[in-house]
Amino acid sequence: MITQSAGTPAGSKSEQAYAAIKDKILAGKYTPGYRLVLAKIASDLGFSVVPVREAIRRLEAESYITFERNIGATVAGIDPTEYLYTMQTLSIVEGAATALSAPMITETDIARARAVNTKMRECLADFDPVLFTSLNLDFHSILFENCPNPHILDLVHRGWNRLQALRSSTFTYVPGRAQQSVAEHEALLALIESGAGPDDVEHAARAHRTATLDAYLARTNHPTQH
Repeated sequence: MITQSAGTPAGSKSEQAYAAIKDKILAGKYTPGYRLVLAKIASDLGFSVVPVREAIRRLEAESYITFERNIGATVAGIDPTEYLYTMQTLSIVEGAATALSAPMITETDIARARAVNTKMRECLADFDPVLFTSLNLDFHSILFENCPNPHILDLVHRGWNRLQALRSSTFTYVPGRAQQSVAEHEALLALIESGAGPDDVEHAARAHRTATLDAYLARTNHPTQH
């Protein structure tokens, strides 16, 4: 049974179907290539097929779903080129946001970030890529949310939202990158704690993001462009 996610306001049946299907995609329960059978989803929700079809069309417009003749609606996979462009952009704007935030990051912020990174490290034993990705966003948010430039911060949020649309977790494809990522997080925290200059913080944050991109591109044999 598909259930409406907690905190999702009651709305039209189309809105409820949209939220339910999107939640399944982002949680990794509907994986890339998964075929969405409208009648089955409608039955699970207790709706007719019409609002489910409307939800599918909306998700297709947002690149979560693809529709092919004789196959139907399926969950979209990562488009390597789109992922490349998104990660290149995010490495630049998130690096800048983290550098601008660094002087305002408090000891409490560092402690919070380190606690999240500890949870990420604990995830490695019984790896859950979706949970790991959620914690990863929590970690980086602590470091960039103090950015005083709202335009840069908006671009960072757009980048993360775009990554969600491409796929909920890159670490599903490159699980070996997770352990390195945790180690790089600790190095980044130590750098900020040491009072390093903004150029050094930006370089470290950008290199961290680029390393994940490189790992994915190597896994898919897609040429790098940086």
